[in-house]
Amino acid sequence: MSGENPALPGMELELDLGDLDLDVDLDADAEPAEPRYSPEQLANAKGTVGVISLGCSKNTVDSEQMLGRFVREGYLLVADPLEADLLVVNTCGFIADAERESRESIDEMAHIKQLYPHKKLIVTGCLSQRYGAKLLEDHPQIDLLLGAGHYDTLIPLLEAKAPQTVDHVTEPDAAASHDVPRLITTGESSAYVKIAEGCNNSCTFCIIPKLRGPFRSRTLDDIAAEVALLTDEGCHELILVSQDTTWYGRDLPQRSSLTELLQRILASCEAPWIRMLYLYPTLVKKELLQLIAREDRLLPYFDIPLQHADSQVLKRMQRSERLETVRQLVKDVRASVPDAILRSTFIVGFPGESEAEFQTLLDFIQESQLDWVGVFTYSDEQGTAAYDLPDKVDARVAEARRDQLMALQQPITSARLQRWVGEIVAVLVESYDEEHACFVGRFWAQAPEVDGQVLIQCNEELEMGIFVPVAITQVLGYDLYGDLLEVDDLPPDEELA
Repeated sequence: MSGENPALPGMELELDLGDLDLDVDLDADAEPAEPRYSPEQLANAKGTVGVISLGCSKNTVDSEQMLGRFVREGYLLVADPLEADLLVVNTCGFIADAERESRESIDEMAHIKQLYPHKKLIVTGCLSQRYGAKLLEDHPQIDLLLGAGHYDTLIPLLEAKAPQTVDHVTEPDAAASHDVPRLITTGESSAYVKIAEGCNNSCTFCIIPKLRGPFRSRTLDDIAAEVALLTDEGCHELILVSQDTTWYGRDLPQRSSLTELLQRILASCEAPWIRMLYLYPTLVKKELLQLIAREDRLLPYFDIPLQHADSQVLKRMQRSERLETVRQLVKDVRASVPDAILRSTFIVGFPGESEAEFQTLLDFIQESQLDWVGVFTYSDEQGTAAYDLPDKVDARVAEARRDQLMALQQPITSARLQRWVGEIVAVLVESYDEEHACFVGRFWAQAPEVDGQVLIQCNEELEMGIFVPVAITQVLGYDLYGDLLEVDDLPPDEELA
């Protein structure tokens, strides 16, 4: 976001990243949808841009800053690729499934470019960073290739007097500062704040350090300025993200910490919800837990990717934890923050994972009773240390283990959700579900995109991005269902966030 208008107010535009309509008629007679802009607007613009953003929340921030730069420089944003002069795919190249999705999106846009040769195809992000010129060979329709950094060069390169198909993949730069223009796409009420770029960990399954470089923290002042701008524009939920959020500040010339950053954010803005994602388990320490326990605006939501529970598997993953330390971490979090919500992700089918090692993970899942769990099958990625490990697990076995673990976790999550039945919670309204004829939102124990939601039964129109009181009446799988209350119906000790 820019220093004056982080969400670029005044633009009559609602655009979700990734909402280019790929299900279009791609024959030679295909026609664009009804234009969003008037002929006068189009005549005065430098061009029209459509962006597909793939991958993680960090990539979302990069895409939002790309959109902000395009708007600042006089381009118009569109959702229909047939309307776009510039087709931008911001890719993910983390694992095989992400790479496949990115390449399919590139091919879809390349086909449109074949039908309309005046269009330009720009590919950016982690897949570009990973393969560089090889990606140009695989997809010759690409006009411009940019890596996972230096997005500030994109528009100057496009506007060069002699544009040509070219590879501009360079070493990733630091995370962009608060004065970079940004168009928030997650709704006015919630925004990701990327506090750092890169990663210093050496997990054997992960290629991110090679794609994004070493960990580089933004300064306290820079992040404080960004959160102040976001909340001034009406943002209620700040979601701090990086590859390893607990590592924040340890690389700065004046060494800092996540705890110090959180204290600075609390002093810099009035956002009622401050959420942290990607907390590396080793650095979830007493000081951090105590701060979260005493500050109401720091949500007691702990997203801690553990990856496994068996000590030998963790050792092969080159993780610092072992079974006993993982168990102790869960105990420490719950002892320090009694209302803590615990979320984690795990990898099954890692090279050498035996039935006994997988059983250790199942036992841990049953024992720890985590609120939310995500499970991934191991992806054998060339360039990672795990790629050269022996004893690869058959893909069908890995898939079966994933299904078994999720089948174990689902009733645990439902049981954990039952404690909210009969409670009144403040829900952030985010959408309307046509199928179920109800509004949908989240309460503080649900992170966007990865957790369940709250389905709101009401007989009135609700404004998006506001908090409303909801009396929870039942659990529906991973979701909660409840009735809208009037604010006057809240108990005396309850208040909306």
